[in-house]
Amino acid sequence: MSRDFVGALLQLNAEKQVSREQLIGAVEDGIQSAYRRVAGDEDIHVRIDAESGRIRVFRARRVVDAIEDELTEITVEDARTHDPEARVGVMVETEQLDGDVFGRIGAQTAKQIVLQRIREVERDQVFDQFASREGELLTGTVNRVEPRAIILDAGKNVEAILATTEQSQLEHYRIGQNVKAFVLEVRRSVRGPQIFVSRTHKGFLRRLFELEVPEIHSGTVEIKAIAREAGSRSKVAVASRQEGLDPVGATVGQRGARVQAVVAELAGEKIDVIPWSDDAGIFVANALSPAQVLSVDIDEERRIASVTVPERMLSLAIGREGQNARLAARLTGWRIDIRSDVSVAEARAAADAPAPEAPAPEAPAPEAPAPESPPPAGLAPESPPDALDAEVPSQEVAS
Repeated sequence: MSRDFVGALLQLNAEKQVSREQLIGAVEDGIQSAYRRVAGDEDIHVRIDAESGRIRVFRARRVVDAIEDELTEITVEDARTHDPEARVGVMVETEQLDGDVFGRIGAQTAKQIVLQRIREVERDQVFDQFASREGELLTGTVNRVEPRAIILDAGKNVEAILATTEQSQLEHYRIGQNVKAFVLEVRRSVRGPQIFVSRTHKGFLRRLFELEVPEIHSGTVEIKAIAREAGSRSKVAVASRQEGLDPVGATVGQRGARVQAVVAELAGEKIDVIPWSDDAGIFVANALSPAQVLSVDIDEERRIASVTVPERMLSLAIGREGQNARLAARLTGWRIDIRSDVSVAEARAAADAPAPEAPAPEAPAPEAPAPESPPPAGLAPESPPDALDAEVPSQEVAS
């Protein structure tokens, strides 16, 4: 009976894609767990012969100097009859217990526990398979469209979650549609692995170019940097590892066929492919494409690139709502200050103009006469000049 039972479980190998060793281990663990429910505190171990299907059950006891519990302990002398190298403190498998496991614990109980262990092994194996794909592309079928996410069927009864925040604003999805996505993270859960994917991550753009451009896939052309505003515009800097190979031409393809395939996958997102350069000034100028750049002054200490463009190119260099300059700054890692040649010339002219002469100093104003001091208190003011000429009346003297 045990052989038939194990044989039936081994048939799950093809269905569940679980290795023979993992399956046998799951069966041993399941029977062991079920047996312990009956044995109580006994330390039970199960061994299965994969060839014959025979199930052997042993009680394990700890080797001690003095026995306190005969059910769980054994002396050194008795232990060495089972294991010549037994010593105090180790566990020794002693006598074999009832070999008819199913007659003691019930076949149905054992089967349920074993199948549970197999499901756990299967979940772990599926998790490992998908966890190794983090940072790679995954193709799934739209299973459900929810308010906050698109649920993709990733195969093997596993679902991938494409959150709204990871979707391009240009895209719309329908049930049954095949969708490529970038695997951000794989998490464990009681229901199996949870896969979180994205179509806005710049890694998604990198993987799409690897699919469409053989030179990028082989490493002959390297994507050095990506700046992306998903659903609107992206900039990709490429460099060649092979002398004489044009990295931009290889990436764009004949008549733009390769880059257009990527654009189509991204529902029309604009993509600028530019050549990488180790020279910061050249790289910044390239990054501002399609605008023409006249000069770039690099301030290494402050990480600022001062860029001069023709007046007619100023709005193109900056881009709508500053997008072109913003993406160029992200791509290069430099803060970019863009000015037109006209404004630069005006600023230089103002700086070179001679300073105006200082006006001559004004003559000092004449000092005002000091006011007369008032008379001392208690004295009458002097008489006016005409009072001095007044006639003094004579005074008659009595005789």
